[in-house]
Amino acid sequence: MPDYIKFILVFLIAFVLSFVFTKFIIWLAHRQGILDHPGADRKIHTKPVPLLGGIAVYASFFITIFILWQSHQLTDERISLSMLAWFLLAGLVLIINGALDDKYSLPAQVTVWGPVLASLIIIFAGLKISYITHPEGGVLQLDSLFSSLSGMADFIPMLLTFVWLMGITYTTKLLDGIDGLTSSIGLVASVVIFVVSLSWDIQGSTTSLLALVLAGAIFGFLLLNWHPAKVFLGEGGSTFIGFSLGVLSIISGSKIATALLVMGLPVLDIIWVIIRRLRQKKAFWRADKQHLHFRLLSAGLSQKQVVIFLSTISLCFGVISILFTTKAKIGALIILLVLMLLLSSWLNYRLKQKK
Repeated sequence: MPDYIKFILVFLIAFVLSFVFTKFIIWLAHRQGILDHPGADRKIHTKPVPLLGGIAVYASFFITIFILWQSHQLTDERISLSMLAWFLLAGLVLIINGALDDKYSLPAQVTVWGPVLASLIIIFAGLKISYITHPEGGVLQLDSLFSSLSGMADFIPMLLTFVWLMGITYTTKLLDGIDGLTSSIGLVASVVIFVVSLSWDIQGSTTSLLALVLAGAIFGFLLLNWHPAKVFLGEGGSTFIGFSLGVLSIISGSKIATALLVMGLPVLDIIWVIIRRLRQKKAFWRADKQHLHFRLLSAGLSQKQVVIFLSTISLCFGVISILFTTKAKIGALIILLVLMLLLSSWLNYRLKQKK
């Protein structure tokens, strides 16, 4: 079977499963009363919306991978089946943690242990950022770089991996504030990682197939998550998408810069929000409406316009990551930082004019 036919079939299987499962989750959440009710300051929807959407994304992801395994499509030895199993287990931890939060509205100090446990599971399974691409060409092996530090040769790469996974997981979690935003940017990121994976190793590798399955699962959900949303990702879905992107960016050849470019604007926004909260002596984990997407709404954009705007920026920088070298990616990250500063300045001016 030609690779392009296989890719289309894999995407369609994940897409159809996700759409069907999402329909079921909408029914189940209504039946169990697991709904996100309007009323809190940060919530902008006007009627109760079902949660638990992450279950549909994960279930379609899991089943499609199982089908690929059964049909002997996962033959890439660079990613062992045991690593894949640990990845799915870590994802299940996030989904269970999220379902409990959706049902019981757990405090942040409790839900944080889901991403922590998931990250530790995949790290102790053997996943780590083992090298980074040198801007002048070649790679820097982190084990060798820190070999002179007693006991640090393994610990520092593991610590960097943990920080990366937690950071990208919470980026998509905090991004999930308006209809379709996390799922749209997650879709863009997974497609970019899929394309990058094709140039990293063999055609039809496990890495590229995993990214494509994630893209299909997200897209099937997005159709029902688009404004006005009929279902929300919930805690499990928003963290699972970010965690999966973090894992895939590592196993696709340590494409951290690629993931940072696609997710760059949300990452910079979260860093800015955390710094602002700390300067104001507020708990940095407390939710508010100072995130970029909320400020764009306040400036007069609709929910659909905000999602299209931010997704387009992610796509543009994702294309840069596909077409250009590591040195160019570093330059693009600098441009992204400048864009964030200009956008923030414009929003401050715009919001002052509206007062």
